[in-house]
Amino acid sequence: MIPINETLSLDEDELSESFIRASGPGGQNVNKVASAVQLRFDLRRSRSLPPAVLARLARLAGHRVSDDGVLIITAQRFRSQERNRQDARGRLVALIQRAAPPPTPRRPTRPTAASRERRLAAKARQGRLKQQRGSISHD
Repeated sequence: MIPINETLSLDEDELSESFIRASGPGGQNVNKVASAVQLRFDLRRSRSLPPAVLARLARLAGHRVSDDGVLIITAQRFRSQERNRQDARGRLVALIQRAAPPPTPRRPTRPTAASRERRLAAKARQGRLKQQRGSISHD
């Protein structure tokens, strides 16, 4: 189990990893070693996370979620496979931690008396300015 916070944890069986060749600099090592990690987490089949958290996670992940509902995280920052695995898992945990707390509901507010006063004064000032722009008579 991978701990997310005090109440949530993620079952490692729900993750699948595949190792691919990384792109970018690295010389011959890049061409020979599959050190990049592609971490896959199926949001639709997850049993460890509540549906509300999964919905927020899908919204947060954006383009990283495939049409099948699979969250794909690719890590290729490091030269070693193990560090890339840790990086991918860390990024997944950070994403779930951001999605875990429910959003605070918005409480509707009203404009203050002073802000209403400022708005009306600005409108009156603008109106006076436009009033002075009268048309020119060609007598």
